[in-house]
Amino acid sequence: MAQDLEKARNLTQIVYFLYIASILVGITAIIAVIINYLKRDEVAGTWLETHFRWQIRTFWFSLMWGVIGILTSWIGIGVVIWIAAGIWAIYRIVKGMLNFYDNKPMYQDA
Repeated sequence: MAQDLEKARNLTQIVYFLYIASILVGITAIIAVIINYLKRDEVAGTWLETHFRWQIRTFWFSLMWGVIGILTSWIGIGVVIWIAAGIWAIYRIVKGMLNFYDNKPMYQDA
């Protein structure tokens, strides 16, 4: 059991690193969210489950705001939306990693 939790912990950390890398190389976010969905049964019932939910929601909301930014770029507000979405995504990644390294779950309603 402890070995399974350690493997899940390592995987959660890798996924956070993939999200960090996605700031420069966007495709790593797609890899990260695929890992989240494929492995979330393995973290079910642990404190890491909340991190997977946090990571998945970060991906989908970032994607949504990115699309909204593209759709509104023709009226000049798209760049502002992209910047705000980028700052928000970085906040989510940093907040998640800080809680992860403190062995704390993420907020239940995140």
